[in-house]
Amino acid sequence: MKPPSAADLLHWYDRHRRILPWRAAPGQRAEPYHVWLSEIMLQQTTVATVGPRFSRFLARFPDLAALAEAPWEDVAAEWAGLGYYARARNLHAAARQVVALGGFPVTTQGLAALPGIGPYTAAAIAAIAFNAPVVPLDGNVERVTARIFAVEEALPGAKPRLDALAQGFLADQPARARPGDFTQALFDLGAGICTPRKPACALCPWQKPCQARKLGLAETLPRKAPKPERPTRHGVHFLLTDHEGRIWLRRRPPRGLLGGMLEIPGVSWREEDWTDAEALSDAPLATSWQPVPGEARHVFTHFALTMRLYRASLSARTKRPEGEWLAPAEAAQALPSVMRKLLMLAGLA
Repeated sequence: MKPPSAADLLHWYDRHRRILPWRAAPGQRAEPYHVWLSEIMLQQTTVATVGPRFSRFLARFPDLAALAEAPWEDVAAEWAGLGYYARARNLHAAARQVVALGGFPVTTQGLAALPGIGPYTAAAIAAIAFNAPVVPLDGNVERVTARIFAVEEALPGAKPRLDALAQGFLADQPARARPGDFTQALFDLGAGICTPRKPACALCPWQKPCQARKLGLAETLPRKAPKPERPTRHGVHFLLTDHEGRIWLRRRPPRGLLGGMLEIPGVSWREEDWTDAEALSDAPLATSWQPVPGEARHVFTHFALTMRLYRASLSARTKRPEGEWLAPAEAAQALPSVMRKLLMLAGLA
């Protein structure tokens, strides 16, 4: 099948493109720092969530040099709530590498050598920021491509074929001439028209060549193989406040899940649930811990976490343990979302 007309898609995009805080205005060159930052933030996070957080992050770290020079603790605090915290560590490390290089690499190979940048992100930055002739394969592009060519093989097995077909869009000269705009047009088409459920085929600039529409398969593609059930882990945490109501927090080790982020101290997360006696014997401080009714639940990529909470208060005469002590409102801003759920369980957020 011949690829659909890139000119038709670009004409639609020029009229209906989304206005996003990281996207360059028509006719203007994209800022690589903005493109890179947005792509890292958008990994496993929605556009609606990233929009205000991108602007806030940019206000604090307005350029690459500011981010590279910032202490890790400042970057971690600004990232809190966006999840997948290894992204923030890699973002900080990559900023320092790019400054040392004197600027961003302009090829997918060079970009992929930076921390936290995989094949998709490298392709997206290269296309949007540097007009490289490549089509990044995100979920929107996978869906559009699977429907245009009626690819019924299930994901993730279908990825190589979908990637090859997506790169074939560049055979059309208008796509080669404007690869950055063409990439963003595919993103917008998938996000606003060729949606996972109830695609608006009547409004699609590619409705005529779409094979899935002709076959009545649009809503069923792309097919996805069943995901294995997530295992559940269990944790217990200990919320300690001083006589002024400030909360005791400590910083997690720099590597591993939530590396370098603040946490409400607790026991390790494990598959077997903790008994009260086990949890209290492993508490980070010997004091009169009282159980908080209920539990908090958080879902990570590879497992679900159920947490119980104990709390206690220090008197004005008791020496505070080492760590960071923040008022509840400050803690809610600084903690990752999984820990904020414990504040909510305690009625402090």
